[in-house]
Amino acid sequence: MSELKIVNCSKYYKKNGEPMCALEETDMHVENGRFVSIIGPSGCGKSTLFNIVAGLIRPSSGEVLLDGKDITCESGHVGYMLQKDLLLPWRSILDNVIIGLEIRGVPKKKARERALPMLKNYGLGGFEYDHPDALSGGMRQRAGLIRTLLYDQDVILLDEPFGALDAQTRMQMQNWLLQIWKDFKKTILFVTHDIDEAIYLSDEIYVFTHRPGKIKAKIEVELPRPRNEKTLMDDRFLTLKRELLLMLGEERVSSE
Repeated sequence: MSELKIVNCSKYYKKNGEPMCALEETDMHVENGRFVSIIGPSGCGKSTLFNIVAGLIRPSSGEVLLDGKDITCESGHVGYMLQKDLLLPWRSILDNVIIGLEIRGVPKKKARERALPMLKNYGLGGFEYDHPDALSGGMRQRAGLIRTLLYDQDVILLDEPFGALDAQTRMQMQNWLLQIWKDFKKTILFVTHDIDEAIYLSDEIYVFTHRPGKIKAKIEVELPRPRNEKTLMDDRFLTLKRELLLMLGEERVSSE
């Protein structure tokens, strides 16, 4: 497990020769093994922040620390899964999920031996040698997440991985993700537009403002685990949902 700290990170871009702020100075602390979500209006800098943490873009200010080590602008320290599964259509599911291992120099035979039990244990048994076009959206997302897990980093960034799924499949995937998180004890930073999803999955939720994005609030989700469909009807869940709806409603009004 690993502890992630985002310290005073901001990002400015040039637009028509003028600086445009995509992300204001942001501080976050994601403790070992915690599930932390980010919600906020579209364009509030959530994906910009993820790209900074993943080392894909340089922040205009600030730094990213992993277990106290500065990893700013360094890639390869965290697992990162986007909303699109990005599976390669010419590869089998098995050979798709081992891509990260191959990049790290693991021989293909050894990588396959490592991946097969995970596919069987987490809902893709019998589909190992099929190609992505044979799988449903939910199953493709499972493959994408297993690929991210096999990359074997302690911190995983998940950017709206279930956003394109129907409600029933989405709930199944949320429960599947919670089981994965429990089994592998990863530290997860999760972006979603769905308030119910954020509450259901998370230990903590960061609420971001409208652009330029900055942290509006940090909310502790004090709901017992394990969680199930009954959690959605818990009085504490509904109270927290109302609170978050009001916060996001304020941001919609301020952006008009």
